[in-house]
Parts: sequence; structure tokens; C-alpha cells
Amino acid sequence: MRRKMMLSVTALSLIAGLSACSKKTEEQSDIRPVRAIVANNVNTADGLELAGEVRPRIESRLGFRVPGKILSRQVELGSVVKKGQVLMQLDPQDLALAQAQAKAALSAAESNRDLAQAELKRYQELRAKNFVAASVLEAKETTFKSAQSTYEQAQAGFKSQSNQASYAQLVADADGVVTGIDAEVGQVVAAGTPVVRVAQTGDMDVVVGVPENKVNAIRKLQDVKVRIWSDKDKVVTAKLRELSPVADPVTRTFLAKLALPKDNPDIRLGMTANVSLQATEASPAIVVPVTALYQEKGSTAVWIVQDGKVNLVPVVISGTQGENVLLASGVKSGQTVVTAGVHLLKAGQQVSILGSESAKPAATGGQK
Repeated sequence: MRRKMMLSVTALSLIAGLSACSKKTEEQSDIRPVRAIVANNVNTADGLELAGEVRPRIESRLGFRVPGKILSRQVELGSVVKKGQVLMQLDPQDLALAQAQAKAALSAAESNRDLAQAELKRYQELRAKNFVAASVLEAKETTFKSAQSTYEQAQAGFKSQSNQASYAQLVADADGVVTGIDAEVGQVVAAGTPVVRVAQTGDMDVVVGVPENKVNAIRKLQDVKVRIWSDKDKVVTAKLRELSPVADPVTRTFLAKLALPKDNPDIRLGMTANVSLQATEASPAIVVPVTALYQEKGSTAVWIVQDGKVNLVPVVISGTQGENVLLASGVKSGQTVVTAGVHLLKAGQQVSILGSESAKPAATGGQK
């Protein structure tokens, strides 16, 4: 009996010891290890650097107003042309024959009109002497009016056909540079088909594609600096003239046109430009990594560490900066923000910080 009692006491001691170890392990497991950073206020500015191309503000695609076969081409790619200069020539034979036909029709109509006019005058004299009835005179007046209308119709047709014959020559409508040739000698083209592209000299733009996450910021920018790759030391100030409201379906970027000043003879069409779009003022904001964000009930929040415990604080995001986000409110400078393990925490839970360092803002103005 004594031996059994000793065995029972030993068993109870072992059970009590194991129970104490289990409680100690549970207490230790409540402290969750996390990674965190110390949030700092940094000055951020909406800036962007993009590669663009110098293009003419107005580029016309010229084509013949009549169909025909191209007989000659008098310009080359890059040729400087003046207003009224002949660019291409169609075969004028068919147009000349049509003009001759219209002229013959006009001559016939003129002869019929003159004959009807002479008869009307003669019958008016006979009617004055009461030699013919009034109805006969009315018939002659109607014949003359019909002949006069036919003459006017033939005259308009001749003028129209004369214009058609002059359209055999394609002339430049303004001073410019030939930027493209879309048809060659011997080719038969339809009316209106573009055959030559002419860029008007004078106003030029730098055209760039703006990423969709920068569109709202670009609208507020005022300082637009342009550097031509052939002379990177020279900086030209440009103005945002136009921003497309629709994204390109392929690149998903918005087309922006920056007006260049006119007094830059060194800038030529087709040159590549480096465009720096920088905000005039920088605004302070708290920068934290994207991994620090925690979604709860449709709102965004972060975990703040204070006195070894975490509390969930709602925040307002004002923008992005690389892999970081900009917080407009909710977090103050100097507070410790959890950046890893946010989905495994609960309010008031004790944590141990594995690493604490300041957030590093992404470099601005370096996107391309």
C-alpha cells in the first residue's frame, strides 16, 4: 500500500509539472514576432521623366481630288516645299478629253440659245403687228428660256471640268517639309487617297505617353523641361498643350502634347526628347510599404506598435511612390508601423519587433 501511495504521488507531481510547462508555453506563444518600421515625414513631389518625340503640330496627308495614274513625282522625303509648289502630277489626258467634251457641249448650248433668242425677237415683232397669235409667242419664250437654262448648265459643267483638269497637279497648301511619300510613279490612285505627307514648318510639339496612374498629377504640373538627346545640356521650357482623355488601347498610356517655343532652330522634327515633368511644390506625407496595409470592413488601416502591443489605426492613402504608399492621415511621424505579419495580429496583442528602421521613399522623377 505504501508503495502504491508513493507511485500515485510521483504521478501527480509529473502531471503538475507538465501542466505548468504547457501554460508557460502558451503564455510565450501569445507574443507574436513582427517586422516594423519607424514612420517618417518626407517631402514628395509629383515628378516624371518620359521619352518623347518632336512632331509637327500640323501634318497634312495630301491626295489628288480626282482619280488617275501618277505621271511624275517632283519631291523627295525631307524636301522643303513652299506653298503652291507642285508635288506630284497625274496623267492629264483623260481629264483634258473630258474638258474638251464639256467645251463642245457649251458651244452647242450657246448656239441653241442664240437661235432661240433670235426667233423670239422675230416673233415679238410679228406679234406687235398682230401677225401671230399670243400663244405662238409664248411658246417661243418658253423655248428661249429652256435654251438659256441648257446653256447655263453647260457653262457650269465646263467650269467644273476645267477645275478637274487643274486637279491633275498636286500642290502644297502651306510651307513645310515632306515627311512621307505613300505612292509612286505609275500607281493608279483613287480620289482622296493620301500620297504625300507634309509637315508645316513653325509650331512643333513633343509627344509623350503618360502612364494612367500619373494623369491626374500631370494636369497640375507647371514646370515642363525638355532636353533633346542630341544636346542634353540644353534645357527648353515647354507647356502642356493637350492631354488625351482616352488611353491608347495598346500601350494604356495617355497621349500628351507639349508645345515647344518657336525660337529653337536646333530642334528638328523626329528628334528624341527627354521630358521632365516636375511639380512646383512638394507636400509632406508619411511613407510606408504596401505590405503594411490591412483591409478591414472595406477600409484601409495599419497596425501601430505602442508599449509592446498593437492597435489598428485607419489611414487615408494619398498616392503611391514605387513600392510604397503615401498616407495623408492616420499615422504620425515617429510611430512604429508593422510591415510584415499584419494578417496574423489582433487588437491589443503583444508583439516582439524583429527589425525596426525608417521607411525609405522611392526615388522620384525616374520613371520612364
